[in-house]
Amino acid sequence: MSEATMGEGTRAVRAGLPEPVKNEPTLPGPVFAAHFHLPGEVSGPYAYGRDENPTWTHLERAIGELEAPGEDVETLVFASGVAAIAAVLFSQLTAGDAVVLPSDGYQVLPLIRAQLEAYGIEVRTAPTAGDAQLDVLDGAKLLLIESPCNPGLDVCDIRRLAEEAHARGALVAVDNTLATPLGQRPLVLGADFSMASGTKQLTGHGDVLLGYVAGRDTEAMAAVRRWRKIIGAISGPMEAWLAHRSLATLQLRVDRQNATALLLAEALRERPEVTALRYPGLSDDPAHKVASQQMRRYGSVISFTLPTRARAERFLESLRLVDDATSFGGLRSTAERRRRWGGDDVPEGFIRLSVGAEDPADLVADVLRALDESDR
Repeated sequence: MSEATMGEGTRAVRAGLPEPVKNEPTLPGPVFAAHFHLPGEVSGPYAYGRDENPTWTHLERAIGELEAPGEDVETLVFASGVAAIAAVLFSQLTAGDAVVLPSDGYQVLPLIRAQLEAYGIEVRTAPTAGDAQLDVLDGAKLLLIESPCNPGLDVCDIRRLAEEAHARGALVAVDNTLATPLGQRPLVLGADFSMASGTKQLTGHGDVLLGYVAGRDTEAMAAVRRWRKIIGAISGPMEAWLAHRSLATLQLRVDRQNATALLLAEALRERPEVTALRYPGLSDDPAHKVASQQMRRYGSVISFTLPTRARAERFLESLRLVDDATSFGGLRSTAERRRRWGGDDVPEGFIRLSVGAEDPADLVADVLRALDESDR
């Protein structure tokens, strides 16, 4: 059985594991080391803990196997998803360059934009839907895509954008956090970089901060590696080990959460107080046509709007199986009123709900009950 033909569940369980050694654990424990024995000239894979760590190596190989099975890709792990995004942007761009960012992406992007502009980099923005970034792409050195975008869940045609960007001389980076490698493979679709916050569904337990960048181009990835060395935004070995441990259940978690998310979205579609419902897996969702062509799974996140801020807050207070918390992709369902952060251009009653691994019937019943109670 080749890696390329291996089933996704098998690959997730076995990704990145070293060759078996008699009487040793299948997944070696975390290596806590600031430095390694290094007699004579610098040689070998491990010298100093800011540059490399054996625990990172296993995880990086595992993620690469999920992002592009059977292909030669390099993966680098970071302290967080934002660290991974920043590494791509700041390692590839210099003063005078232009970059295209999504105008409806993760709420930290405006902070990144301000820093890019402070360094003399031109920043252009466009929404995700309709591949609108094509309209501002000419002359740009890099295009950053977030699809599905967070929190609005719009989707763009990654293959089309990658082909157009490359024809115009631009690199393409895709934030794949919401989809995970089991939902979407940006490198296979033509992107130069696939990056994500491993804090979310990739690890799924809400106990790890982690990010990664995967790519094929040796020179481009060398620049990302150099940036990691300079900034030192590295993952701790314990976090990397926990992340690798969590990959073994990725397919199980993703399949359960995706199936429940679709059930919940279908139930919410019948509620009159729910407007602007978005889930790419719904056949009538504006993003479904494009999503169905490039995604194998549609994710665990649903978004919708309730009539007022007060109604949204009462809804969140009434939930019993859903925690009022930020982030998404975890085993325990979470929901929040996104406007409370102030960074997203969404209505006051906008809710982002992340479906966990609870019993589907229990979760749907809890959400519908909370909607009823919030109207009192």
